[in-house]
Amino acid sequence: MPFSPPRRPSAPTAPAWAALLTLLTIGALTGCGAPPELRDPTGVPTGASSPRPSGPTDVATGTPSTAPTAPPPATGAATPEPGLVATTCRNGPTGQRVVQLLRGQASVLPDNVRVRVRTGPLCAGDWQYTVLEVTGHEELQVVTQGGPTALQLVTAGTDVCTIEVRATGPAGIRTLACDPSPAVGPGA
Repeated sequence: MPFSPPRRPSAPTAPAWAALLTLLTIGALTGCGAPPELRDPTGVPTGASSPRPSGPTDVATGTPSTAPTAPPPATGAATPEPGLVATTCRNGPTGQRVVQLLRGQASVLPDNVRVRVRTGPLCAGDWQYTVLEVTGHEELQVVTQGGPTALQLVTAGTDVCTIEVRATGPAGIRTLACDPSPAVGPGA
């Protein structure tokens, strides 16, 4: 068999190009449609009130075919999610209860050291944040969890922004424990 050089594929013919171009055009025109900002013929920016009623409209006349729907009635003030903000504990532990935990079960403070509650406890959800002045030592920040009778120590020290506090603590406690702030007070 004699050697024959490889053949180059022939270029598409004009009808093939026309068919390909037609398919691409049809695909582009039957896509998702115009972007939302181009669909509104009045040009009203998103979020602004529209003079047009909501609901179905008669295409021939452009008038509503049914009465526009009214917005849902207000149900009163929105209640923030518990834990977003730390506030003075109403039903949580007292500062004395936090000190008792640190001196007793947690064994963080010896009995002979003098302690004064400087801030808190501040509650967010079932977590608490307390700052203690310890005579002869730096301030002691304390993060606890649970009610007054079932109080558990999460962490205590000069830096209480631990992985547990960042990962599972409510936003109000994370803000107090992890955000640098010169003064901490109720409602932080």
